[in-house]
Amino acid sequence: MINSTISEVFKLEPLPYPANALEPFIDQKTMEIHHDKHHGSYITNLNNAIVESNIDMEGKTLLHLFKNMGKYSSAIRNNAGGHYNHDFFWKQLTPKSAKEPAGNLAAAIRKKFGSFDAFKMLFEKEGLLRFGSGWTWLVIDDGNLKIGSTPNQDNPLMDIADFKGYPVLGIDVWEHAYYLKYQNRRAEYLSNIWNVINWSVVEKRFDRY
Repeated sequence: MINSTISEVFKLEPLPYPANALEPFIDQKTMEIHHDKHHGSYITNLNNAIVESNIDMEGKTLLHLFKNMGKYSSAIRNNAGGHYNHDFFWKQLTPKSAKEPAGNLAAAIRKKFGSFDAFKMLFEKEGLLRFGSGWTWLVIDDGNLKIGSTPNQDNPLMDIADFKGYPVLGIDVWEHAYYLKYQNRRAEYLSNIWNVINWSVVEKRFDRY
């Protein structure tokens, strides 16, 4: 989760691992451009949009913005989502993946989807069905696990989102997340992303719900 408030100036935090740590599944150049340029731009644009909109956000967080996103400009929507989604994304990746979840999350996945492999298949299918740019999510909604996707930089916490819930796993399916290595092969990117998921982080999100 984002730990700063909107009243503060957002800053780009460093990746929690070296930019080349996720190779060969995600290459160093992609990580550098994705983190430094794309995520960095969302933060810069968000800070500017808050000032330009003259919104009093003292003591309020990104989650407050999401709950009231229908009141704000597209600049706030796109860049607040872009910042949150990418911060969420970096933290759930690791070069030392356990390959599959354990504990309560593993049990919930088996109960809902039948098996971890069945879950992965459905999740990858959802990622392929997202036309253009967006994100694919595993969320908890009314205590139930659901797979869905959002366009652009929307996320399931936004009041205007078509797909809602408490996110525990989110995968970026914008082309800038994979194009240097995979070109148009989104399916291969989605298949390989499981090799670098930090299931410990995802399990903690699930357990906090």
